[in-house]
Amino acid sequence: MEAVLDANVVVSAFISPKGPPAEIIRAWRAHSLTWVTSPALLDELERALRYPRIQRHLAWTEDELTEFLELIRCQAKVVSPSQTLDVIVDDSDDNRVLEAAVEGQAGYIVSGDRHLLELRMYGEIAIVTPARFAAVLAAGLT
Repeated sequence: MEAVLDANVVVSAFISPKGPPAEIIRAWRAHSLTWVTSPALLDELERALRYPRIQRHLAWTEDELTEFLELIRCQAKVVSPSQTLDVIVDDSDDNRVLEAAVEGQAGYIVSGDRHLLELRMYGEIAIVTPARFAAVLAAGLT
């Protein structure tokens, strides 16, 4: 099963070790899913994790954070989108998520972002909340 994890999901998992976002990261670390991402999404995630308002909530050292970001770069499926999409007008950065999902042939986009969630589907890609995706993982569905 391949999924694009939006930065908001990963940041939530970093802040709280409980709940669906953390379950999803644990599933990825257990090789129960393939995390599809792109250089643009990795950059966004790194920026988000370094925001002072986020740093206040993290118990990670700088070295631990750097190590985790490197782990993602090495173990995730990093794709370079060949097309630029302009589907979400209100927040054009959300289009980078769609581009990675299309290029990586992901079955899911996991996000808490309302602009993405309002789409529900993009082509054959289901766009779901972390809670819904955690339920899919728990049920062993694809």
